[in-house]
Amino acid sequence: MNYFVDLNWKDWIKDLIDVGIVSYIIYQLFLLVRGTRAVQLLKGIFVVVAIWAISTWFNLYTLKWLLNQLFPLGLVTVLIIFQPELRRALEQLGRGKLFSRANAVEREAHDRIDEVIKAVNYTSQRKIGALIVFERETGLNEYIESGIRMESQVSSELLSNIFIPNTPLHDGAVIIRGTQIMAAGCYLPLSENPFISKELGTRHRAAIGISEVGDAIAIVVSEETGQVSLALGGMVVRDIKEESLISKLFEELTPRTGEARKRVSFWKRKEGRNG
Repeated sequence: MNYFVDLNWKDWIKDLIDVGIVSYIIYQLFLLVRGTRAVQLLKGIFVVVAIWAISTWFNLYTLKWLLNQLFPLGLVTVLIIFQPELRRALEQLGRGKLFSRANAVEREAHDRIDEVIKAVNYTSQRKIGALIVFERETGLNEYIESGIRMESQVSSELLSNIFIPNTPLHDGAVIIRGTQIMAAGCYLPLSENPFISKELGTRHRAAIGISEVGDAIAIVVSEETGQVSLALGGMVVRDIKEESLISKLFEELTPRTGEARKRVSFWKRKEGRNG
């Protein structure tokens, strides 16, 4: 306690900066390994450390001795196992990109949207029905479990093949989480909104329905007309043009999303086209 009492304001600022920098570095390292096999290894390391802490707290000498013998060997093992991640971190540090996470997220979003747009154009030109859902803050696990799990990288070729008529998965929805196609052939809740146009079929009602129960975004391709529609927040824009679709997806799927003003202005521009 005396240590904190004796600190002057300069020491407080120095310590806060020190803690802030270390916390930010740890945060960036977690972002670096997120989505890789290193995540499961980190969980295992945390379990071992927790067991060591418990053995120390309760003076479990034998267990603590065993863990103390394993730690030096474990350190070397971790360095070997994490070699690809460490190499990638050093490469990014050399390029000055280790802390440019926002740009990386934007690039990932751009690549993902580009692949989806290619698939949408392919299915639209051939009048192949399609339903693609982007998961955001609201989890869609219950709907993912209703389909066939894939956990595949988003690609236009895979998306296009999924919706080819008379194939096992073409009738359901594809759910995308981040840069992965989590599942295909998923069943979604149908909207019960009585004001929806009678012209809209099951795909459109499912797209609107999933956007009503959370913040998901759904793209629909009509198999009758080939028109592309976008559902968001319980509303639908029919026959949306490619430029508008790309703009809206990029706005909603990057860190700059969630601005109500932009969302309202978008729907106001399109309100005359709602079904």
